Amino acid sequence: MFHHRRLALLLLPLLCLPVSQLAAQHQGGTLRVYVTYPDDRAPTEQMKVQLISASTGMQFGETYTNDHGGAQFVNVPTGSYQLSVTGQNIEPTLGDRFDVDPRKGTQSAFVRVKPAADANGAKPTGGGPTISASDLRVPEGASKEFDKAAKLIAKQEWQKAIDPLNRAVALYPDYAEAYTNLGVVYARLGDSAKEREALQKAIAANDHFAPAFVNLARLEIKYHNFAAAEAHLKQATSIDPTDAQSLSLLAQVQLLDHHYEDAIANAGKVHSMSHKAYSLVHYVAARACEHLNRLPDAVAQFKLFLTEEPAGERATAAREEMAALQKQLQ
Repeated sequence: MFHHRRLALLLLPLLCLPVSQLAAQHQGGTLRVYVTYPDDRAPTEQMKVQLISASTGMQFGETYTNDHGGAQFVNVPTGSYQLSVTGQNIEPTLGDRFDVDPRKGTQSAFVRVKPAADANGAKPTGGGPTISASDLRVPEGASKEFDKAAKLIAKQEWQKAIDPLNRAVALYPDYAEAYTNLGVVYARLGDSAKEREALQKAIAANDHFAPAFVNLARLEIKYHNFAAAEAHLKQATSIDPTDAQSLSLLAQVQLLDHHYEDAIANAGKVHSMSHKAYSLVHYVAARACEHLNRLPDAVAQFKLFLTEEPAGERATAAREEMAALQKQLQ
């Protein structure tokens, strides 16, 4: 059984996260991203878009396309960037280098992606209708209101962000990103009922928008509704199987919900990715192995955890538990 202190050590921060991580870090312009296939058709499935510094390779932000292939980053500082686009049915794509011009409040960037071949070498057909850049955009007024709110969120002015977000969704009722950020605002204000309502509206607007499912899962975890949280995270990771953060959180919830084999499996998926920030999955896997009486495997997972996170309170806890298991194995 878990002790309460161990639970506090285990769980990742449970606060809802805004759609654009850039909003909390930088001040700058808005970058609108348009993803298309080579024939200029819009992909209808959701894809992950990462904004990467062309000079350092550092990731500045991450978001997801809507069902018209559109995405946006706000408060992008001056610099040279590339866009990385990944998804289940496309080849991973790194776009051309481009510069963000400080004289422009809003800029656009286009990325063409190729459908991935299936097991027989065939490439899927389909996608949305042929579109122009203007067809991909959220209405200008709604986008401006979203940007206003993002700047207020960056300054943690939560109450002030509500009005522009409400105006954004009034102008564009399918604005899943705006509903998701509205959920973030209500979470920060401690209004769980309105937080839940906003996130449910985000999912109703776009049932392939993974961040809304993740934030709704975080809300369920807060109230120890682990089965519901697991269902939401499964949906999120089915939309984006490459998201290490969501997979890591899913593994934790599965451990807490006594789905030990699933927790171990998802921890393994995270380990196969770049997961420097998610060493905790090895702690999770160790705990799950311990519950299944697979003590040597538990020790091995604790060792992996300590290799990746050798210092800190969690590392101290892991060493204590590993030492206890090693005594049992003697």
